[in-house]
Amino acid sequence: MARLVLQSGFFLVMEYFVYILYSETTDRYYVGQTQNLEESMERHNSGRNKSTKPGIPWTLVHFELSSDRLSAMAREKYIKNHGSKRYLTLISNSSDMDS
Repeated sequence: MARLVLQSGFFLVMEYFVYILYSETTDRYYVGQTQNLEESMERHNSGRNKSTKPGIPWTLVHFELSSDRLSAMAREKYIKNHGSKRYLTLISNSSDMDS
């Protein structure tokens, strides 16, 4: 369930993104989680993130929404443990079966 935060008299829904990036430069994937996907993409592609700097430019290949940071972190760990490429193949095959 999404976390509600009271700010300036309004409740805000706090959602998190779990995302997978791909770099053609290094032929590698990167998995992360964030509240602001656009800002994270800019950070990865600007070279401000030491671990992703060698892979610039990065392309967003997949993202999922999580209702809170804890579930986003768990999903990120799950994807990393299974391998990004294997995970993408798994969800691709799953969506093919749904069609």
